[in-house]
Amino acid sequence: MAGGEEDMEIEVEKTKDTGDDSSGSIKGKPSESKTSGYELPWVEKYRPLKLHDIVGNTETISRLEVFAKEGNVPNVIIAGPPGTGKTTSILCLARALLGPSFRDAVMELNASNDRGIDVVRNKIKMFAQQKVTLPKGRHKIIILDEADSMTDGAQQALRRTMEIYSKTTRFALACNASDKIIEPIQSRCAVLRYSKLSDKQVLDRLLTVCEKENVSYSDDGLEAVVFTAQGDMRQGINNLQSTFQGFGHVNSENVFKVCDEPHPLHVKNMLDHCVNGNIDEAYKIMHSLWKLGYSPEDIITIVFRVCKTHNMPEYLKLEYIKEIGYTHMRIAEGVESLLQMSGLLAKLCKKSAVPATGQ
Repeated sequence: MAGGEEDMEIEVEKTKDTGDDSSGSIKGKPSESKTSGYELPWVEKYRPLKLHDIVGNTETISRLEVFAKEGNVPNVIIAGPPGTGKTTSILCLARALLGPSFRDAVMELNASNDRGIDVVRNKIKMFAQQKVTLPKGRHKIIILDEADSMTDGAQQALRRTMEIYSKTTRFALACNASDKIIEPIQSRCAVLRYSKLSDKQVLDRLLTVCEKENVSYSDDGLEAVVFTAQGDMRQGINNLQSTFQGFGHVNSENVFKVCDEPHPLHVKNMLDHCVNGNIDEAYKIMHSLWKLGYSPEDIITIVFRVCKTHNMPEYLKLEYIKEIGYTHMRIAEGVESLLQMSGLLAKLCKKSAVPATGQ
């Protein structure tokens, strides 16, 4: 069986080598198909292994580095938006603390695992009871990723387990919303909060990946990737890889084909027409976005993000954001019609027509 696998690997290598000759038109792409195409997604390939390599949230990371040096780690809850490095931070902390014992002394459970009350009573308890030889002052670590999706019953069962095995085991919980974790568990843990990454932090990391993977890109392409990422590093790197492997070149047009969001330039043109009071032209753009199949939620989110940075008078921007907020609330309540979106455009045009003193 092992010999068969080796043959298959040799055959794959041959096909990749022959592919090199035929696709030499895009600089650097053949070598990338060898590495990223057959190995890991870039998100995993460039996942930091040490705490100081993690991008953003420097204050929180520095606290974790202190834990790693001193060794006496409390139970921790790390809360924050997706793609900000919560799970990576915990894994880096575990590596720094445990070194070679990482494999034996760490158990990771996430939402894909069954984490009902039975798992807490059996699997987690069994792991906590296991004897593992560790350096002095080090503990086994149980990582519960996406802990806010655990049932109340499982969380209640966990609270006593955390106390009983506190001499040998530490718990690290990662979640998007810490208020979904029951109070008794929160009181037993140090709560660390992560915030979204800035556009500059995401861009710096993307440039590093582009350099290592020899990615062909334009400035507007990376700007588009950062815009779609919205502070989520995982999303940004995934979008970069999808665009590069799909089109061979990362530019604005290709990024929005892959991510399939309403293009900000179309939305900006629509807002320009609203500022000028031209309802007909604004409606044409809105109707074209609607016909492309974008949901009202997608459209209103991009409208708000573009409006925030639009070059219009300040008083008008405040009024626009207020009206966009009201429309977003109605959409969230279930009124998702083209009429609702058209009504927004009419209100925005009306705000432009009325002088500031007359309001």
